[in-house]
Amino acid sequence: MSTTDAPRVSARGTDTRVILTGSALTLGELTALADGEAVPAADPAARERAALSQLTARQLAASGRLYGRGTGVGANRSVTVDADDEHAHSLRLLRSHAGGAGALLPSRQVRAMLAVRANQLLAGGAGIQPAIIDALIDALRLGVHPAVNEYGGLGTGDLTALAQTGLTLIGERPWIGGGLGDGGSGAGAFGGEVAGGGACGNGAPGDMASGGVSGGGTCGGGASAAGASGAGMSGGGACGDEVSAAEASGAGVSGGGACDGGVSGGGAFGGGVSGAGAFGAHPAPVILQPGDALALLSSNALALAQAALAWDGVDVLLRATHVVAALSLAAVSGSGEAYAQPVHALRPYAGAARVAGEVRRLLGWGRMPTVAARRVQDPYGFRAFPQVHGCALDAADRLREVVEVEVNCPSENPLVDVDEGTAYHHGGFFAAPLALALDGLNLALLKTAQLSTARLSALGHPELTGLAPFLADGPASSSGTMILEYTANSALAEVRSQAVPASSGHAVVSLGLEEAASFAGQAARQSLRAADAYATLLACELVSAVRALRLRPTQPPTPAFTTASAALPTGTDDRPLTADIATATELLPTLAQL
Repeated sequence: MSTTDAPRVSARGTDTRVILTGSALTLGELTALADGEAVPAADPAARERAALSQLTARQLAASGRLYGRGTGVGANRSVTVDADDEHAHSLRLLRSHAGGAGALLPSRQVRAMLAVRANQLLAGGAGIQPAIIDALIDALRLGVHPAVNEYGGLGTGDLTALAQTGLTLIGERPWIGGGLGDGGSGAGAFGGEVAGGGACGNGAPGDMASGGVSGGGTCGGGASAAGASGAGMSGGGACGDEVSAAEASGAGVSGGGACDGGVSGGGAFGGGVSGAGAFGAHPAPVILQPGDALALLSSNALALAQAALAWDGVDVLLRATHVVAALSLAAVSGSGEAYAQPVHALRPYAGAARVAGEVRRLLGWGRMPTVAARRVQDPYGFRAFPQVHGCALDAADRLREVVEVEVNCPSENPLVDVDEGTAYHHGGFFAAPLALALDGLNLALLKTAQLSTARLSALGHPELTGLAPFLADGPASSSGTMILEYTANSALAEVRSQAVPASSGHAVVSLGLEEAASFAGQAARQSLRAADAYATLLACELVSAVRALRLRPTQPPTPAFTTASAALPTGTDDRPLTADIATATELLPTLAQL
C-alpha cells in the first residue's frame, strides 16, 4: 500500500463541499479534493475579487509596462510586447514553457495542484480572468486532470506543470480521466501511448502518438480537424487566441478525436462543460486573454500539492509510530521513566511532550509510570524515542504551517494590489520556506526511522526480550523474524537517500538573471518517497512487536495490542513474511486513529 496514493476514508461526514475562498483552505480539505472526497466551489466574493484583480491589471498594463504583459519574461523582461501581439504573446508563453519531461504524475498529485492553484487565484493577486479559475474547479468536480510531467520546476514557480495545465485549459492538450483512478503514472495514462516525457512533455504541446493529438495539428495555427492526426484536435481552430468560442465549437475538435469520441462538434463547448466520451465530461476550453499565461504560471502549486500530500501521509505514519513504539516498549518490558510527565515538563519541547503523553496513554500509564522494568536504562531506541520522534512531529507541524500559508495567499509576480491600484514586482514565488520545511521533515523522519530499526533489532535480542533469538518458535536453528532487519534496513537506506537536503542545490538560469533556486519540488518528491519507505520499515517493527507480545506469558490489555494482534497473521513458523509486512502496512492508518 502506498502511503501517498492510497484511497482515503473520508472524515468529513456528509458535508463534502469545500468552498474555496483564497484564504482558508486547510490541508485536510486539500487532501479531500485530491482524493475526490469533496466537491469544490468558488466563494462568490472571492471570485469577484479575482475579477477586480483582472480589471486592475488591465488598467495598469494599459498605463505602463507590466512584467509578462507588456514585456517578455525572464531574461526577456526588458523586451517590449506590442499591443497587437499581446494575445499571441500569452499563447507563446504557454507553449514555450510546456517543456516538462519524465514520467507523468499520478492523478492525485495533479488534482491537488489544480485545487491549490484555484484557491491561490481566488486570493485576488494574479490579474487572471475568472474563467480560468472556473475551469480549474470544473476539472476537479468532473474528475479530470491535465497530463503533467515530473521534471521542470526548480522551486521558483512550477512553470512547466502549469504551462501544460494552461494548454489543457485552452483545449490544446487533452484531459485525462473521467474518474478518480490513478491514470497519470508512466505509460498507462493513454492506454500505453503516453510514455515518460515523450507524449506530453518535450515536444509540441499535446504531441501524442497516432490516434491521439498530433503535434502540428494540436498546436499549429491552421490545421483542420480532419488533419490533426486523422482524428485529433485542430490547432488554431480549437484553441487559437483569435478564434471565438463559437468557431472553436464548430470546427475545433472532430467527433472521433483525441478522446475516442470524447469531444464532438458544436455541442462540445457550448455550455461550460463538454459532453461525454471515453474520458468523460471535461471543462470547455477557455479563450486565453492577455496576461493570463504569466498569471497562471506564477506559482509553486505543484510543489505545494506534493508537499501537502506528503504531509498527509507522514502525519498518519507519525501517529501510527506512537502505537508501534509503545508495543515494542511493552514487548521488552521497557522503563516508563523516559516517558514521565515531569521529565518533559522540565525540558518543554512540544513534540517530545506529545510523544511521551501518547505512549503513556496507549499503555495505560499515569503521568509518572510505575511499571516494573527489566533494566535501569533502555537502549536509545526506547529511551530517546520522545526526543527524536518529537522532532519529527515538530517538523511536520512546521510543514503544515508553511503549506497552509502558501496555498492561501497570492504569490504571483507581479502582484496586483486591488486596494492600492498598483502592482509589485517581487520574489515571493521563491519557495525557500517550503523547501527548508520539507528538508527539515525529511531529516527528522530519517532520525525517527533509525530508532525504529534499532527497536526492531532489540526485539530479536533475547537479553532484552527474554525470548528466543529473532522471536523464533521452533528448532534452535529457526530464523524467525531475522530477515525483517534486512528488509527494514533496506527501506531505511531509501529514507536516508531522500534526506539529502534538496535546498542545498544551486542553479543559474535565464542568462544569469535567475541565479538561485529553492528546489522545493524536489524536496516534496523526496518526502513522498521517504514516506513510502518509512511505512515499510515501521511495518517490520510492528510485525516483530506483535509477535514478541504474543510469545510472552501475558499480553497488555490495550486497544493497541488488541487491534494489531487481531489483524496480523498468527503463525510463528519459519515462512515468508512478505504478507505480514503488507498487512501491517495496511494497518498503520487504523493504528494512527487509536
